[in-house]
Amino acid sequence: MAYVGLTILCSTAIALILKWNDALKASAIYLLLGNYLVAAAISLFFWKNTPGQPASWQSLVLGLPLGGLFVFSFFAFTKAVAASGASLATVSARLSVAIPVLLSMVLFDELPGFWQTVGLALVALTLWFFYQSLKNRQTRAIHWPDFFYLFVLWLGIGINDFSLKIFQNWRGVSEKSFFLLVIFGSAFIYTFLIVYVQNIKLDRAAFTLGLALGIPNMFSAFFMINALHALPGVIVYPTVNLGIILLTTLGSYIIWNEKLNSAGLQALLSGSLAILFLNL
Repeated sequence: MAYVGLTILCSTAIALILKWNDALKASAIYLLLGNYLVAAAISLFFWKNTPGQPASWQSLVLGLPLGGLFVFSFFAFTKAVAASGASLATVSARLSVAIPVLLSMVLFDELPGFWQTVGLALVALTLWFFYQSLKNRQTRAIHWPDFFYLFVLWLGIGINDFSLKIFQNWRGVSEKSFFLLVIFGSAFIYTFLIVYVQNIKLDRAAFTLGLALGIPNMFSAFFMINALHALPGVIVYPTVNLGIILLTTLGSYIIWNEKLNSAGLQALLSGSLAILFLNL
């Protein structure tokens, strides 16, 4: 469970840094550029300086398109926010946990026990409370075309998460540093090409913040692969997802003094119980 906890901490740091960048109204593309640069550099360091870290064409083949999907998912999130607001975009991103959980059950026969089933039911209840909490902040009307962006976001993040499970089962943890180097290195190249082609003006504040973001971003994926090696995906994915919700909510309260409504408090309670049952 140590790797699960470390994944949650790193992912929560990512969420809070993204929120900070949004509060600063800084450039998202330069945040990504700095982020992927540092994440790739750390991955390269681990790959070169850790004994028994091989490279393979399989990791290359899986990592190159996944780097593009990482960038695509981020832009899908920005489109979803523009189309339907930050609240529904956040809910859609969190609901994507259904994809890796269901695929882990179907493709890897990772079936939950009784208490884990109770925990999964509480996950669904928590996400519902989370939706109700955020819905009260929604200030614009939502139209059916807007749900296309929400669906693309849901699908992209779900595939990103499950791809780590595919890698862990296909190649094992020994190649994870090279695999992450391919992902973040290719994502950096894709993002740089976007900046170059569109001639986007440099935002030093966003780029600097992105350098900080790259540290938890790399280690979030690093620890997630280790967690999936130690525990079934049907346990890891919902536990990590709910842990991010709980800690991000707590962090937002401490840093920005964001208040919780009754639905938000119910989400925290049911989420805490879900994590407990999932790990019995």
